[in-house]
Amino acid sequence: MITASDIMETSIISVTPDTDIPSAVGILLNNHINGVPVVNDQEELVGILCQSDLIFAQKEMPIPPIFTILDSIFPLSSSKKIDEEFRKIAATTVAQAMVKDVISVEPDTPVSEIASLMVEKHFHTIPVVKHKKLVGIIGKEDVLKTLTSNT
Repeated sequence: MITASDIMETSIISVTPDTDIPSAVGILLNNHINGVPVVNDQEELVGILCQSDLIFAQKEMPIPPIFTILDSIFPLSSSKKIDEEFRKIAATTVAQAMVKDVISVEPDTPVSEIASLMVEKHFHTIPVVKHKKLVGIIGKEDVLKTLTSNT
């Protein structure tokens, strides 16, 4: 059975939470990658930053729909969601734009499970973690390569 450790890339390009957004964009573009893991000083995975997180900052903030009754205003969308959108649009560091609830796999995770995650969750990149530390990264191409190998 082929596992994450068999196909993961161990030369990992990563950023830290305090990396500024222009630097993070440069890393993604210069390395032709869709996402980059975010690690702390102990090399522990704390988030992931994807191109879509950065593109989000370019969108216009919609005016939230409201409902008024007797001069009272009631928002029709969650203030938490609105706050999150404002935070991402105004992001100046990776910490402000990254996804914090990262789905990762362990080195012994079967490729079939990794493929399912990629398809079902629309992930392009999945971090590989062992004891909270980032040990590898798997992209769609890494999974596709298993179709051509003679293992």
